Amino acid sequence: MIADKIKMLRESKNLSQTDLAKKLGITRSSVNAWEQGFSSPSTGYLVELSNLFSVSTDYLLGLKQNESLDISGLDTEQMRILYELTEHFRKENHK
Repeated sequence: MIADKIKMLRESKNLSQTDLAKKLGITRSSVNAWEQGFSSPSTGYLVELSNLFSVSTDYLLGLKQNESLDISGLDTEQMRILYELTEHFRKENHK
C-alpha cells in the first residue's frame, strides 16, 4: 500500500512528516493523510517522492516490488561487493 511505503521511506531517511512536507512544499497534514491512507499523492507528488527516495513510481504504487539503488560513482570492486552482499541477504531471507 502506498501509505505504508511513504512512511517507511520517510523514516528510512530520518525525516519527520514536517521535514518531508517542507521538501515537497505542502503541509504536514497532507503527508499525514497520505500515510494514514485518507488520501493519495497526486501524479506530480508521486514523481517528486520517487525522485526524493530514489524509487520508481511503480514501486510506490505497488506495481513493482523491486527497489533501485543508485550506484553511480562506485568502482567495479565496490559494485561487486554490493552485489555479493545483496545475494547473501536474499539467501538469508529464503531460509
